[in-house]
Amino acid sequence: MKVWQILLIILIILVVALVVLYFVGKRLQKKQDAQKEQIEAAKQQMTLLIIDKKRLPVKDSGLPQAVIDQVPKLMRRNKMPIVKVKAGPRIMTMIADEKIYDSIPVKKEVKATVSGIYITDVRAAHGKLDVQPAKKKTWRDKLFAWRDKAETDLKSAGSSSGSKKKK
Repeated sequence: MKVWQILLIILIILVVALVVLYFVGKRLQKKQDAQKEQIEAAKQQMTLLIIDKKRLPVKDSGLPQAVIDQVPKLMRRNKMPIVKVKAGPRIMTMIADEKIYDSIPVKKEVKATVSGIYITDVRAAHGKLDVQPAKKKTWRDKLFAWRDKAETDLKSAGSSSGSKKKK
């Protein structure tokens, strides 16, 4: 076989892989949208006392066995943001949204938006939420921030030069 034939075969395989990934991604996006709609439909406000919060694997989290069984097998080893709360007289284990996990204060009372056992939003019940100080940025975070800044600069420079007309 010649080199161009091998490169053609590799190119065909890459194109097929990209097409498959595109359709799988579309299907997963539809599933995620449906799940967000269900969460929005079932959300309610609750006053919670946050006892503890940790990142734990699902099997060590203390969640009910029915919930653990519903988690996909590949996700069971990943650590999830688990929050132990007191809702009224009951002590419960809940899962926090990854976006708000760092803003959840420990040993404080909060008003939370809850959908089942999933905490989607947190606000202070009394006063203000104490925001934890930002962690030191890693080189990877700095690199991504630099890339994002460069992209916005490039877009703003491109839009400003495109609006000027030549005489």
